[in-house]
Amino acid sequence: MTTTETTKARRKDNAVRPITIETGVSMHAEGSALIAMGNTRVLCTASVEARVPDWLKNSTRGWVTAEYAMLPRATSTRNRRERDKVPSRTLEISRLVGRALRAAVDLEKMPGIMITVDADVLQADGGTRTAAINGGMVALAMALARLKADGQLRANPILSPVAALSVGYVDGRLRVDLDYDLDHRAEVDLNVAMTAKGDLVEVQGSAEGKPFGPDRLAAMVAAAGKGIKAVLTAQRKALRDGGF
Repeated sequence: MTTTETTKARRKDNAVRPITIETGVSMHAEGSALIAMGNTRVLCTASVEARVPDWLKNSTRGWVTAEYAMLPRATSTRNRRERDKVPSRTLEISRLVGRALRAAVDLEKMPGIMITVDADVLQADGGTRTAAINGGMVALAMALARLKADGQLRANPILSPVAALSVGYVDGRLRVDLDYDLDHRAEVDLNVAMTAKGDLVEVQGSAEGKPFGPDRLAAMVAAAGKGIKAVLTAQRKALRDGGF
């Protein structure tokens, strides 16, 4: 047991960190959510525009995209603001969040509309990309519900909500929802995004030392799937009567 874990009751290996999702935190955005997963906190806003990217013009499809960023003091030391050149990690996570959220919707049911989900990390303690997906899904659902209520959409485009979780082997034990203390010691770690139907949207991970076999990969995906059910429950609770 690490020093960090001895200062508090150790979380069970298959337990997700406490999740809170506060909605309507932005007075201007069509959808917004402040999600906390343990000590990781991410502000997610969904902005609607009556346009689509140039390459989708003359198409019947809409578009969902995402931008991810980390505030300078989201971590233990101050990071420089991302100004002229966006770091490759930020771009990679932005694309991941966008892909995950697009998997949740039928783009044909939102023609001529683009929704941009911004995920800004206020405080990081592991799992920021998965928290961005989870909070982003709530913000996106709120924006889509508002468009339908306003008569701009005939039907809600959500096919199945998407949620994500990190999982890995730490000190030989399979652990779910890795905080920083667990993540930086993990021998293997994955980020898993999945629909409420149980279909995989994205699996990204690596071995930090010794390679791992298909049996461990299957065990990690299965563990993530069980944990993701808790995330989906928190998302539905936050949305109450709207969204999905």
